[in-house]
Amino acid sequence: MPDLSKITCIEDLRVVAKRRVPRMFYDYADSGAWTEGTYRDNEAAFQKIKLRQRVAVNMEGRSTRTTMIGQETAMPVAIAPTGLTGMQHADGEILAARAAKAFGIPFTLSTMSICSLEDIAENTGRHPFWFQLYVMRDRDFMERLIDRAKAANCSALQLTLDLQVMGQRHKDIKNGLSAPPKPTLANMINLATKPRWCLGMAGTKRRYFGNIVGHVKGVADMSSLASWTNDQFDPSLSWADVEWVKKRWGGKLVLKGIMDTEDARLAVDSGADALIVSNHGGRQLDGAPASIDALPAIAAEVGHRIEVWMDGGIRSGQDVLKARALGARGTLIGRSFLYGLGAYGEAGVTRALQIIHKELDVTMAFCGHTQIDNVDSGILLPGTY
Repeated sequence: MPDLSKITCIEDLRVVAKRRVPRMFYDYADSGAWTEGTYRDNEAAFQKIKLRQRVAVNMEGRSTRTTMIGQETAMPVAIAPTGLTGMQHADGEILAARAAKAFGIPFTLSTMSICSLEDIAENTGRHPFWFQLYVMRDRDFMERLIDRAKAANCSALQLTLDLQVMGQRHKDIKNGLSAPPKPTLANMINLATKPRWCLGMAGTKRRYFGNIVGHVKGVADMSSLASWTNDQFDPSLSWADVEWVKKRWGGKLVLKGIMDTEDARLAVDSGADALIVSNHGGRQLDGAPASIDALPAIAAEVGHRIEVWMDGGIRSGQDVLKARALGARGTLIGRSFLYGLGAYGEAGVTRALQIIHKELDVTMAFCGHTQIDNVDSGILLPGTY
């Protein structure tokens, strides 16, 4: 285990990850659509929100423990579903799931993961985890995927609603990111500078989309995957599809990608157990508001009827606390854990969680609270949110 005591913030992990992860995969994680304005605003919007510091308050006996859809968690944070996680570090999804289990927070596996549902179940002792699903044209594959999630002991399904069409990310096009990746001279030279990453990949058999390759007719390897994937995202997605998924799944359902109060009301009407205020990390609609800016209105509109969560731009425990104060029952982190994974593997994910937890705990104390479930907008300076 590396000594990560001098790694004191998420930015430290990002710097190391950028150095160690091949450019095309680092850029895939650390980029947004078009001008990347919404991607940058997700993070910047948190900085505008100011905290009220309180003094002479008993700060003993603090606890950040809470629940998300009835599941106990060490803090109001879960690991978000991120595609290609296993390309940030060999066996990346397995390592992140292990770190989340040990820390006591939920882990969400993406449909577009490198490690499969079965890999996660096998390597975490069948510990419950969450699974993220897209609505695809191939409904037979969707049904089998849902059945596999049940068999893997998934305790909740996250249905992503904001990927009916793909947002354009300039860096992915420039880097030639594809399935399989294009072996351009620039990419080969860049890979030669990442020996640690290459050694890790040489030591694992998991280099494909484990939930898809071998489970779809005509998709036996990465070369046949691209055309199938491009045709699968369903632009005709409707709320009737959400109802179908809920009925087919039969368990806890979370809807991801809600940014409007009207859609939030429809999410409640669909019978979902939670919704996630999310702009897909700024990777879809550039020009959309930051997630934290969209959160208060949605929480006020439906927070008394459904659990409201948020993701996008969380880089610290202070961000988690601010989201909680503005009505989010829980938060999800994507890039923050990916930086840790790319930098140091499982130990890096653990370090990212430790950093966020400590910042959350200490900031909560300075704001005069000892229990996360008692935090509300009273900890924020009026006029800054």
